[in-house]
Amino acid sequence: MELKGNIKLLRIFLGESDKMSHTVLYEVIVREARKMGLAGATAWRGVMGFGRTSRIRTARVLDLSADLPIVVEIVDKSERIDKFLPVLHDLFESAKCGGLVTIEDVQVFKYLHGED
Repeated sequence: MELKGNIKLLRIFLGESDKMSHTVLYEVIVREARKMGLAGATAWRGVMGFGRTSRIRTARVLDLSADLPIVVEIVDKSERIDKFLPVLHDLFESAKCGGLVTIEDVQVFKYLHGED
């Protein structure tokens, strides 16, 4: 796959404790993105953050949170991201959790496939 043209970065903010059944939601999102053939997805664990409740969540030992912030980033062509959005919506509905989803235009400098 070659990434040229209208490329989008889909960024999903959620909590580490958000789950679907017994699987963490960020893992479900990444696996669904892969199943749909999107160019790439990465889940990041934040060391500190807050959301709607303004409650600080941190990885510091003295006040270790069990619900650290997670960011999932997915990059692909605009039309492929658009097809993934309803799937993402359904995942959030099924998990009955909140989150924040942003989309921005990005310029891909280089996209190379490695050998499997």
